[in-house]
Amino acid sequence: MAGFDFSGKNVLVTGASSGIGLAVARGFAAAGANLSILALDGDRLAAASTAIGEEFDCPVTALPCDIRDREAVRGALSRLDRIDCLINNAGLELLTPMAEEGDAVEAAFRSVIETNVFGTYYVTRDALPRMPDGSSIVATASVWAKSAEAGFSAYCASKHANLGFIRTLALELAPRRIRVNAVCPGYINTEAAALSVRTDALRTGRSETAIAAAWIAKQALPGLMEPQAVVSSFLFLASDLSADITGQSLHVDRGEFMD
Repeated sequence: MAGFDFSGKNVLVTGASSGIGLAVARGFAAAGANLSILALDGDRLAAASTAIGEEFDCPVTALPCDIRDREAVRGALSRLDRIDCLINNAGLELLTPMAEEGDAVEAAFRSVIETNVFGTYYVTRDALPRMPDGSSIVATASVWAKSAEAGFSAYCASKHANLGFIRTLALELAPRRIRVNAVCPGYINTEAAALSVRTDALRTGRSETAIAAAWIAKQALPGLMEPQAVVSSFLFLASDLSADITGQSLHVDRGEFMD
């Protein structure tokens, strides 16, 4: 990507088979990084790896892995020798309304927390011994990491936790000059967001169009963003251009949340 050069840098992007993760992985490949990508769906991950490799004429290491599985994470990251930049993007967004009861909603709540909190912790834990001093970590948080949305208690709780995690890591890793930051995207046109809209429409009886319009109406700038809109923010926070920035969260949400 123009303005960024990651030549010689080893970058790991999790949740990179679709959506924001795939767009960010493509951005690093375009900037010359040695790219590794990790995701749950092995078939989609393989397709993404092949597509990126062909588009940018570069090797891509594909690591199929369920980040909720501690041993699976250990096994996947054991294939990597050095990680100069870790993009903790893998996550799960599911409706978990408190008005609903039963095993299904409790299982959904648990799965979101296990993926977004424990999964992020596991990947980071195993990445750190492979990260040299001066490297960087960038997490995908959410506009809901500093606000809330009815029906998404597990997701909002997990993203608030993600910000607490990156801020604490920023302090712990400062002696090694490893910077830790987050990008907080707003409403992005991804499969995960579309599924949330569709599920909420079925639950409430409202139309998908009405739900999407209500989310967009919270923004100062109108319109629905595409995954590409957040890529430069990840590259900036991973690069030496942000050498004095750590423990911070950068909102790319068209003004939905303002500090």
